[in-house]
Amino acid sequence: MSARMQYNNVLVQSLAQIGYCGEFLLRILYAVPRSMRHVRETVRQLWFVGAMSLTITVTCGLFVGMVLGLQLYHVLAIFGGTSATGSVVALAVYRELGPVVTALLFAGRAGTSVTAEIGLMRATDQIAAMEMMAVDPIAYVIAPRFLAGLIAMPLLCCVFCAMAIFGGHLVGVSWLGVDNGTFWSNMTANVDVWQDIINGIVWKSVAFGAVVSLIAVFQGYTTPPTSEGVAYATTRTVVASSIAILALDFVLTAFLM
Repeated sequence: MSARMQYNNVLVQSLAQIGYCGEFLLRILYAVPRSMRHVRETVRQLWFVGAMSLTITVTCGLFVGMVLGLQLYHVLAIFGGTSATGSVVALAVYRELGPVVTALLFAGRAGTSVTAEIGLMRATDQIAAMEMMAVDPIAYVIAPRFLAGLIAMPLLCCVFCAMAIFGGHLVGVSWLGVDNGTFWSNMTANVDVWQDIINGIVWKSVAFGAVVSLIAVFQGYTTPPTSEGVAYATTRTVVASSIAILALDFVLTAFLM
């Protein structure tokens, strides 16, 4: 009986956290017009979460494309369809791997940094000091970071997809001997701009960027003002973002595809 009560308590707490997070999103959206006065802070955060994430995005995108091209070539060789390597690599990257892997990398690199930064501001009473000086921390601290994540995520996804396609081309054409013209012609013939690129890259990456940014700023803003609380909040950001990305990917795929 006690185990069942504990399970019910955990379920209630999880639902309460989701409700608080939804309320927090409304507060952020309400503060967005006022945060336009702090454009420099938004640009600084865009550099921090976007440009500073380019290295890991480019590197991982290149190797994901290379591994994907290598694996798909040998699978397609069984059916005599190695000429379709470019098409399959592009479809896999644009529809699923590009947005999902970029979002996971974004959560691990930028999301944790945002949570730790806001959590330390909470632990050192900087947010309380802003409130005492009549400065809205939602408009000055939270909204710029949320907007920066929302803008940076689609751009990083485009970079990841470009590097993945380049990696697939590098392995398929330069190493395994797939004809270069066949690689690109099959890709351009089978990739649909709206179905694959717009739905896969644009809508998914925007949704993932909004979810990861929301979780990161919420965990940082609501963390207990202790070093242990900041550490737990950073861990919760990665775990919650990963679960939310994969669950949302299924929902978006079901609706968009």
